[in-house]
Amino acid sequence: MHANPIQPPVVWHIAGLDTAGGAGLSADQRASDAMGVHGCPVAAALTAQNSHTVTHVAPVDAATLNAQLAALADDLPPAAIKTGLLGSVATIELVARWVDQLRRDAQPVALVVDPVLKASAGGVPFADAAVRQALRAELLPRATVITPNRAEAYALVHGEPPSSSIPREHVPALARALQAMGAQAVVVTGGDSADGMHCLDWLQTPHASGWLAAPRVPTLHHHGTGCTFASAVAAGLALGHVAADAVVLARMLTHHALMHAHAAGAGPGPVMARPGFAHGPQAGGAPLPWLGLGEALPWQLTVPNDAARPHLFRPYTPPSDRLYGIVADGPQLRAVLHAGLRCVQLRHKAVEGLGGHLRLAIEAAADTGAQLFINDHWRAALDAEPPTQTADGYRLGLHLGQEDLLALDEAAVATLLARRDEVMLGLSSHSVWELARAAGCGASYIACGPLLPTTTKDMPWRPQGVGNLRWWVAHSPVPVVGIGGLLTPDDLRAHATGGAAALCVVRALHGAGAALQARVQDLQHAVADGAHALTGCPPLPHPVR
Repeated sequence: MHANPIQPPVVWHIAGLDTAGGAGLSADQRASDAMGVHGCPVAAALTAQNSHTVTHVAPVDAATLNAQLAALADDLPPAAIKTGLLGSVATIELVARWVDQLRRDAQPVALVVDPVLKASAGGVPFADAAVRQALRAELLPRATVITPNRAEAYALVHGEPPSSSIPREHVPALARALQAMGAQAVVVTGGDSADGMHCLDWLQTPHASGWLAAPRVPTLHHHGTGCTFASAVAAGLALGHVAADAVVLARMLTHHALMHAHAAGAGPGPVMARPGFAHGPQAGGAPLPWLGLGEALPWQLTVPNDAARPHLFRPYTPPSDRLYGIVADGPQLRAVLHAGLRCVQLRHKAVEGLGGHLRLAIEAAADTGAQLFINDHWRAALDAEPPTQTADGYRLGLHLGQEDLLALDEAAVATLLARRDEVMLGLSSHSVWELARAAGCGASYIACGPLLPTTTKDMPWRPQGVGNLRWWVAHSPVPVVGIGGLLTPDDLRAHATGGAAALCVVRALHGAGAALQARVQDLQHAVADGAHALTGCPPLPHPVR
């Protein structure tokens, strides 16, 4: 027998035992297995419950809980801890002391707090005012992520349960208040879109914030949804993802678990987290959620799309050679078009001289029937004089980075959306949450990068490589363009196996005249060679920050 050389990260689940097998430690274990981490169940409370109600809750005494944690710390130290039903002030204080000790003695330990205050099925309460105060004082300041539903968020902020439902517009402020109490990141779960077709969670993290929308799964069986979600977040953190990426992956796992929920008893049955949730919708996995900008809903939820297309803007047609050239000025753009490229981007950062380069680029693309994208200067591109005559295939597009996207004000968004049928829109993405945001904007294509280390930009992200590129391709609702660090034919040949609609070349486009034409042909042949050896989608993307 051979030992598995891969040792998965350890996640402690300190929560309640659900005798019905739906929530608590049962759901935690299923989520850990689906995410590929090693889950350690630690009983903090015993419950008597079925699919209808909870009839009894008994917190585990402090000595027994401490013995469980000490045994694990001696042999299975955690990369992350997820707490659920804790049941008493003494339990909460003990968990807080263990978090402090582990963080002093070992590598940083992520803490995900699911503040379970009552059972969704009803019955005896899980928390009183003293427990709520202990959560606020002891665990929130130590939490990496906290995952309350709307009522729990209100109760933690205001010290008492709400008297009515929480309006959507109040949720971001609740999340920010919980952050002010010490939680590094907050996800307030629950809530529906206006049409009832999507569920809405509010994401508040150091890297990203906004409404996270996913299609609602029509099922009566939802027992353990919150536990599954929080445990998946903890697993994502243990695997090295930042909170925003871990939350998107957890949302996908929870959606998949709801898709596979089943009846168990006469009441709501359990959700069933399973491996394969992130293999992509075509392979039976969960769809990628949409992330909005600021406090606005994702554009996909606010703009009519009668054709039910995955994009809001004009569709992107990948070039036959799967090459996407990026150049800095009009003369170079004209040269690469003459050399044979038919998909190009003008990335002219300076405002000075932009008009001349833009006119030259539009004329050259129109003459050759190429798709032309203008980077950053979207207003100038929309205001440019259209060509009077074009060859077949000419289309104008815009390309924006995530920073440019976030800088758009309400009027700018309205202008862009009003022109969506006229222009294509490409958006950059470097992480899972940026992919979700680009999808929520209804982009024509989404760029995945950097594929390899690059000096073109100062990048805080690790290279995506072929594996993450393939994961992007499997989950993006629109074509994916790979970008970053592709300098040689061998680089293109290797990354063409990732299945992207096109691969971007920047510094690889050197030379002039016949030399440039020969260079373009070498790059085209390399892409064609690699396309014959497509690789499979990994179960999860690797962390990028």
